[in-house]
Amino acid sequence: MRAASGAVAIVREIASPIGRGASATRQETSRRSSDMTDYKTLGFIGLGVMGEPICRNLVKKSGKRVVVFDLAAEPLERLRADGAEVASSVADVIKQSDVLFLCLPSAKHVRAVFEGDGILRNARSGQIVVDLGTSSVSQTRDFAGQLQARGAAWADAPIARTRQAAQDGTLSVMVGAVPALYAAIEPLIRCFATDVTNCGDVGAGQVTKILNNMVLFETVNALAEAVAVAKHNGVDPKLLLETLSKGSADSFALRNHGMKAIVPGVFPERAFSTEYALKDLSYALELAADAGIRIRGAELIGTVLQEAIDKGSKDNYFPVIAKHIEGA
Repeated sequence: MRAASGAVAIVREIASPIGRGASATRQETSRRSSDMTDYKTLGFIGLGVMGEPICRNLVKKSGKRVVVFDLAAEPLERLRADGAEVASSVADVIKQSDVLFLCLPSAKHVRAVFEGDGILRNARSGQIVVDLGTSSVSQTRDFAGQLQARGAAWADAPIARTRQAAQDGTLSVMVGAVPALYAAIEPLIRCFATDVTNCGDVGAGQVTKILNNMVLFETVNALAEAVAVAKHNGVDPKLLLETLSKGSADSFALRNHGMKAIVPGVFPERAFSTEYALKDLSYALELAADAGIRIRGAELIGTVLQEAIDKGSKDNYFPVIAKHIEGA
């Protein structure tokens, strides 16, 4: 299958930028958005906790043919029942897709799909790859440059919020892409997201998401410490967080991670694990080191996460750090 003509035009513009007036740029961006109708087939690789519901929303809302692949058979069969087509391999998905979505656990997994008989080998002119995972900024920009040399394009679009939001189609997505590419993929992303932000050129979406997660981890640690101290002093943790939610300490983390995980002590597996949290934090520490900035709060939460992993909570939902604070 050949890539859609609209995608080819977008990627040519990215690869060969030409200085133009603001009016011409706005007209071009508007036209690119309408070119979404040229995309015939969407590919999707990575059908885990978040990927499966995201892909299901694309199947149901995009009006496009959707081809999927994952190493696990169960989500493939569920999505086949919803109307997706199942590919035989990573290469098979890439060869069939005009726009390819990735929803993989880490930079290591993205690299595995990019190399070998993967994206770089099978990419063609005009093809667009959208990475929904949280990944290394340097790797993101490297992959984007390699695809650009082949006439294809890479956009980083890491997702935020919960599995329930993925199911409901109410995720927040932080995109790194030039305006024309952003305009082309935004309507597709809105099949599974209500808040979509163009954070800048390639890599900017990853920077924003990495820092979002850094702030989240530090906030959850503060909540865990507050609950531990409250319990020791005879204050009910539920009452504590309900009261804090009415004041300046209120936050998404308090109302979700605090009230739904820390207070009831529920830290399931197959949620956002402590191991994945430490992986994402490592990206923030890497960005800070590259900038010559020491972020001591992030360094501390890195130690806290590692201690929880060492105590056997690697696969548990990362607010499990509260259990180990109380245990200490």
